[in-house]
Amino acid sequence: MAVVKNRGLGRGLSALLADTPTPEVMRQASLIPISKIKPNRYQPRTHFSNDELSSLTESIRKEGVLMPVLLRPQGDGYELIAGERRWRASQAAGLKEIPAVIRDVDDLQALELAIVENEQRDDLTSIESGRAYRRMMDEFGCTQQQVAEKIGVSRVQVSNLIRLLQLSPVIKEMIENRQLSMGQARPLVGLPSHVAEQLASHCIAQGLSARQMEREAKKASKEPVDKLKKAPDADVIALQDELTRKLGLPVEVTCKPNGSGDLRIAYTRPAELDGVLRKLRS
Repeated sequence: MAVVKNRGLGRGLSALLADTPTPEVMRQASLIPISKIKPNRYQPRTHFSNDELSSLTESIRKEGVLMPVLLRPQGDGYELIAGERRWRASQAAGLKEIPAVIRDVDDLQALELAIVENEQRDDLTSIESGRAYRRMMDEFGCTQQQVAEKIGVSRVQVSNLIRLLQLSPVIKEMIENRQLSMGQARPLVGLPSHVAEQLASHCIAQGLSARQMEREAKKASKEPVDKLKKAPDADVIALQDELTRKLGLPVEVTCKPNGSGDLRIAYTRPAELDGVLRKLRS
């Protein structure tokens, strides 16, 4: 059974977010028609792995749904609060009903519970967490300290994740693809976009650590203003963008005055390399 961190939730709600149900949770569960359940409008997670869903679907076909999902009443049906992967996989497995526990919670609690469920399983990217924290502040008037207390993280963690939202769409996509960690990306906040994007690509290509990125960003911030404002060669940027789109991975092109240069393609797992090789060979 996974250990649920103390995140400011009541004991009963914490038990509903564990990986293995307690006898008390199972006593509270009842079978609910899947057709009556709507997805959580406050779901912070935007990416669901097809491989993970396929594996869970096969498990549910063999063993059924072991942990009830968490719902709240909505209209003549229910809205999902926690357990979206189980709900999706149950549909794929052809189930008509799913065990569920019903709780009458407000919108802020629905968002809070969705964040906690995903974060304790490390399902959210830093950008998804930052957006969810910002939503708690913008829609529900929470301060950073209140967000930290409700979710069970430090105020500094909340602040750092929200600051990542200032980064350019290019860098945020790298973070969402888990090519950059929060520690690697955090030093890029405040740098000109083209400088930050170059450093981000360099980080992925070279496998730089968060500490190394801090040093690189510090050096870049000390460059003369006119040098920082000077955009990289437009042809090189266009080539990098074209190769990145075609290969689906960050590409860094470095050109030297004598006409030579380097071409680096960054990947994070063997499957990505296999995909590039198939494209090149075709």
